[in-house]
Amino acid sequence: MPTLLVVHHSPTASVQRLTDAVVAGAGDDAIEGVDVIVKPALTATADDVLAADGYLLGTPANFGYMSGALKHFFDSLFLEIGGSLSDDGSATTAAGGKRPFGLYVHGRYDTTGAVRSVLSIVGALSWRQAAGTLEVLGDVGEADLERAYELGGTLAALVAG
Repeated sequence: MPTLLVVHHSPTASVQRLTDAVVAGAGDDAIEGVDVIVKPALTATADDVLAADGYLLGTPANFGYMSGALKHFFDSLFLEIGGSLSDDGSATTAAGGKRPFGLYVHGRYDTTGAVRSVLSIVGALSWRQAAGTLEVLGDVGEADLERAYELGGTLAALVAG
């Protein structure tokens, strides 16, 4: 059965609400034939990533960057999960199969740096962005939760085929 892996760092009520909505959307009854696995960024393993057919990444924007937990996830697993480096050690565009991914980010005032940092790392993996990034500023409202639900459903439907 195809698998969608949700890797998140949800230290605040706002990010947790978005994560819950993403997971609920991915598990919508109308979407059949996909297994949704949810892992905190600090516990996700290379085996989890390699076994998945698509990914949803969630993070708060911390001081203009992704959370330290999500960065640790990438730092710990990058080469093992197919990350590509050039001869000078910098990330290079990955080739090969393009597994779909989605991203959601919550920030109080700005999400730009967090989004940019995740997308730059993911660009060096054999993944492709399959849905627009969900960026939420300030309080999480019902419209934000609906968009998070849709993001989860979109990625699950893509993975299910």
